[in-house]
Amino acid sequence: MTDDALPVFTIESLEPQLALLRLRSFDQDDAYALGTIAAEMIRDRGLVMAVQIVIGEHVVYKAALNGVSGDTADWLRRKSNTAKRRGEPSLLVRRRLEAEGHTLADGGLDEADFAAHGGAVPIFVDDELVATITTSGEPDVIDHEVAIAAAMEFVAR
Repeated sequence: MTDDALPVFTIESLEPQLALLRLRSFDQDDAYALGTIAAEMIRDRGLVMAVQIVIGEHVVYKAALNGVSGDTADWLRRKSNTAKRRGEPSLLVRRRLEAEGHTLADGGLDEADFAAHGGAVPIFVDDELVATITTSGEPDVIDHEVAIAAAMEFVAR
C-alpha cells in the first residue's frame, strides 16, 4: 500500500469519534465480542496485525494474525497506555502533538511506556474510562481505522 492510498485523519475528523465508545456497560464478554469483530476484519482484509482489549490493567482479549511480529506486544501496550492516559484515541493524541509541535516527552511521558501512534481507542462507561481496544502491525492510520471500524460495528449490534 502506498502512502497515497492510506486514509487521512485530521483532528477535526477524529474528535467526533470520542463519543463513539461511550457505553452503558462493558465487560469481558463484550471485550471478546469486540476483539472477535476486529480479528475477523484483520483476517478478512489480509492485514498483518494484532488486536488487544484491556479492561483496567487486565488484558482480556488478544489475537495476533497473519504473521505479525513479536514486537507488536510492546506497541499494543504503549498505544493503550497513551489512550488511557489522555482519554482519547492515540491517533488524536498524535495529531494534537503534531499541531502543537510537541512530543509525549514534552508532557513528561516516557516513550518507553507511551506511543503517540494510531491504533488505541478508549472505551468509556458512564464517563469513566474502563477499557481500550488497540491494534498494531500496519501503518498507524490503518491500525486506527480497524480499531474504530470494529468499535462502530460493535456499537451497531
